[in-house]
Amino acid sequence: MRDATHANETHLEDVTLAILAGGEGSRMGKPKAELRLPDGTPILAWLLDRFAWKGPTVLVTAPGRENPPGHERFTAQPVDPSSGKGPLRGVLTALEYAVTPMTVVVPVDMPNITIRELEWLIAALRERDDLVGLMPVKLIERRPLVEPFPCAFTVDARRIVAEHFADGATSVHSLAKLPQFAAILVPFAWPDSIWININRPEDWEAFLSERDREFTTESTEDTENTGESRIEDRG
Repeated sequence: MRDATHANETHLEDVTLAILAGGEGSRMGKPKAELRLPDGTPILAWLLDRFAWKGPTVLVTAPGRENPPGHERFTAQPVDPSSGKGPLRGVLTALEYAVTPMTVVVPVDMPNITIRELEWLIAALRERDDLVGLMPVKLIERRPLVEPFPCAFTVDARRIVAEHFADGATSVHSLAKLPQFAAILVPFAWPDSIWININRPEDWEAFLSERDREFTTESTEDTENTGESRIEDRG
């Protein structure tokens, strides 16, 4: 496990954003890629709007779950060769179709991840010429816990991930044990909400409720700050 305290200015034009959305969603009752916000916006479209990504975007799906709502917004939509092979198969598919020197991977069911965390992870990987992949580590009661997502890879990770998958690995966690991969301690300022997975309908409802509360708070703060700015400008 390694530690990085800050990220430099990050340019994203040469980084592919890959969103994994091939899961069956058995606990959700439907594929998570089919979720929609109350106004009808597909979760995939909402994520792209949230990230406002400047580079290529890749949507990884699975056989029988192609073309979910919002898929047309992506640069490419590769499909895993088969279903049920674990998240590492999705990461490998993303790397196989990436056309940039670096790829950052997020799952569709972690909607609290923002571009700030992705930029930090990308910058941390760019600082390490000896690594081809990074995953985050959070502290739980002062004990480190490796999180598989979000994760970042260079183009050189493709062959290593393919060999690791061919050897029977299915989890992204397992990459941290390989010599050219590492888990890195994230800033303490990262909120715990980043790590929330949307697995059940009640998780989705809780996410929507919290999102509404944050939106209301931000709108109120923006109104108050606008008033203050006007006073300062006049002075």
